[in-house]
Amino acid sequence: SRGIPLLLLLGLWLEAAGVAESPLPAVVLAILARNAEHSLPHYLGALERLDYPRARMALWCATDHNVDNTTEMLQEWLAAVGDDYAAVVWRPEGEPRFYPDEESPKHWTKERHQFLMELKQEALTFARDWGAHYILFADTDNILTNNQTLRLLMGQGLPVVAPMLDSQTYYSNFWCGITPQGYYRRTAEYFPTKNRQRRGCFRVPMVHSTFLVSLRAEGADQLAFYPPHPNYTWPFDDIIVFAYACQAAGISVHVCNEHRYGYLNVPVKSHQGLEDERVNFIHLILEALVDGPPMQASAHVTRPSKRASKLGFDEVFVISLARRPDRRERMLASLWEMEISGRVVDAVDGRMLNSSAIRSLGVDLLPGYQDPYSGRTLTKGEVGCFLSHYSIWEEVVARGLSQVLVFEDDVRFESNFRGRLERLMEDVEAEKLPWDLIYLGRKQVNPEKEAAVEGLPGLVVAGYSYWTLAYALSLAGARKLLASQPLRRMLPVDEFLPIMFDQHPNEQYKAHFWPRDLVAFSARPLLAAPTHYAGDAEWLSDTETSSPWDDDSGRLISWSGSQKTLRSPRLDMAGSSGHSLQPLLPREQRRRLLAGTADPIRPGHHLGHGPSALWTCLLSGETTQRWIPFPNGLTAKEQDFQNP
Repeated sequence: SRGIPLLLLLGLWLEAAGVAESPLPAVVLAILARNAEHSLPHYLGALERLDYPRARMALWCATDHNVDNTTEMLQEWLAAVGDDYAAVVWRPEGEPRFYPDEESPKHWTKERHQFLMELKQEALTFARDWGAHYILFADTDNILTNNQTLRLLMGQGLPVVAPMLDSQTYYSNFWCGITPQGYYRRTAEYFPTKNRQRRGCFRVPMVHSTFLVSLRAEGADQLAFYPPHPNYTWPFDDIIVFAYACQAAGISVHVCNEHRYGYLNVPVKSHQGLEDERVNFIHLILEALVDGPPMQASAHVTRPSKRASKLGFDEVFVISLARRPDRRERMLASLWEMEISGRVVDAVDGRMLNSSAIRSLGVDLLPGYQDPYSGRTLTKGEVGCFLSHYSIWEEVVARGLSQVLVFEDDVRFESNFRGRLERLMEDVEAEKLPWDLIYLGRKQVNPEKEAAVEGLPGLVVAGYSYWTLAYALSLAGARKLLASQPLRRMLPVDEFLPIMFDQHPNEQYKAHFWPRDLVAFSARPLLAAPTHYAGDAEWLSDTETSSPWDDDSGRLISWSGSQKTLRSPRLDMAGSSGHSLQPLLPREQRRRLLAGTADPIRPGHHLGHGPSALWTCLLSGETTQRWIPFPNGLTAKEQDFQNP
């Protein structure tokens, strides 16, 4: 028959290309990039590090409608590494830079969906024609930090399988439920899967963003992105079209979460811009630095330059123990990503202190002090912590610094930390608010008793609080702290500060200090939280698990973690490591929202159902519904809050 010579020719071509002889399956990596300059270096770096022979992989790359340097980045990368791969398809489109009816580069129009489906179909067709066993689709803001991802997914032997990716919120790259109309359906399985309370590979109705397709699986030849199936009536969206195609072909779809495979960025809404997406991705980089493994950018692309600043402060101090280099490096890397110029201050190491050295510094215990939960005395770690902060207060006064930032090295930054802090300080300046200390991260004890600050919705009057992990301090505040001569009657620094703004509940402690006139506020929502809490596997404390301050025997206090260091059951609004991605509204609009005079913002206005939409609904008194339909112009890609 005519088919035999064609098959023979194809076999000879594959053998010449090295595809037929190798025992490892051939894989196509489909790269579809638009306005991805912010994430491409880390995305491409992750692809480079996949533990799989490049001679068994082909690259299919397309880019279009860019207003940034995506095309140039991809060209630079392909020029550096392209020869290492078995084949490269390069499909750039320089013009047009916009779709005719799009409101912004993040607006998903019908034309954009169709073009994306056509591109994915081209990649799928190429993979079949090339004789590949698999094709991996991976969005350019999905970072596969696990270099074994390909091998692990192939080892499952499943026709369509996705590695579950982690994000800053409840968003991930799978649905556990879908309605008969093709919309997202809440299920009891989503959160246990997302949080890895149940582990394994689970059948789901849809995966998206990053997934592997086995082209040799039974029925795989029926899979298509475009045109949609003849009977298709669901929303015109590439991920839903593909989910329907799998269902129509009788092909199962799975998501696997036994391993940590990597991260995906929470999509921004259609009314937001590329800067919002860049800020979100920076937060994802910071989360990866904390939770690990960290992302690594490709060395073969030129990244946009960073310009670090002190954000209007005279100094940005980072207190860090020299014997904790991992914490120091992570903190400095985090500040660099946010373009914040920080200066490391070597912390006073409590392990190096003995009782005579402590007393020679003029340190003595506050009479009657006991930890409020364990009843223990002051530890050497707490002495070292206090002295570290004290040295900064001394420098502030000695140099006449008008305002500074102080960080400890175990800070987890909330989303858009830099932008939100800049906006907060602008508002404080505009209101001409006198202040001595502003907490940026803390553990509230009685948040319901804290008063809002008139004209400043992002600020509250600070009540009794734990932790000193992040705060702003003025020159006047530093002078007040030093004037109280705290070394002569020392207690932990996070107990001392509430005494100085007269919010400590222990009257006996307060009686030793006067005046208690520190003017203290707190950001709300909080802008920072601890990287870990007592009970977490990675939790480590140099203050809680230390020797008593006057004990030189080397005996460590047997204390698994003070109540201070436990995760609070309360959330400080949406902050405090709720990993909120809140909209940064203009100052006047925030005023009007809180005053109830703003125009109502409703779900139909393309806000999605993410944390930002939830925040808006809470302000307007609206609630989300059980079924989440996508309004016109709002797609599955904008789902960043999946309800249980």
